[in-house]
Amino acid sequence: METEGVIKFDLAFTRQRHGHADVSQLAIWRRLLMDKGLLGQSPERYGGLGFGNLSMRTQAGFLISGSQTGHLVDVSAEDFAEVTAWNIERNTLSAIGMIEPSSESLTHAAVYDLGPAFSHVFHVHSPSIWQHADALDLTRTRASVAYGTPAMAREVARVAQGQSLPLVLVMAGHQDGVVAAGRQAGSTGRALLRLLSRASALSKS
Repeated sequence: METEGVIKFDLAFTRQRHGHADVSQLAIWRRLLMDKGLLGQSPERYGGLGFGNLSMRTQAGFLISGSQTGHLVDVSAEDFAEVTAWNIERNTLSAIGMIEPSSESLTHAAVYDLGPAFSHVFHVHSPSIWQHADALDLTRTRASVAYGTPAMAREVARVAQGQSLPLVLVMAGHQDGVVAAGRQAGSTGRALLRLLSRASALSKS
């Protein structure tokens, strides 16, 4: 599989506090999704590298999980970076924080570019949802599009365009990759949990 967690965009990073103290909703949902195996870090999965990341819209851009923070059980504001500018075509991104932003930041940026209704984006890894995408009637990105690239950012935006919220889509070119987006953290997270429950039932049938 592809190298997970490697930043492929050109990053202009300023190491300073981003000023967003309240990350409670992201922290709560991160822990819930971690308990379900949808994000985290395990020696048995993806070469032991961290997987999954969460973000929310801010006035300046969006707040997103720091790169390779999957091993952390509990997180604070310092474990998130604020992305303040991006250019998908040029494969560039600017961010501030005490840690560099997730390698999937451009994909999150592409979703936020779709409009203000998109206020939260959760990228998780679920073998069961991914494998049962057709049975769950989920839209998929093209399998030929690799993760962490401008092409994947554009592809996710193409697939998400015009869908009702919350939405969930499968990244066919990114092993087990699933993206959810919504207006609130709660509705976004619950959409994932409902699909996980349905996918688990299909796996047992």
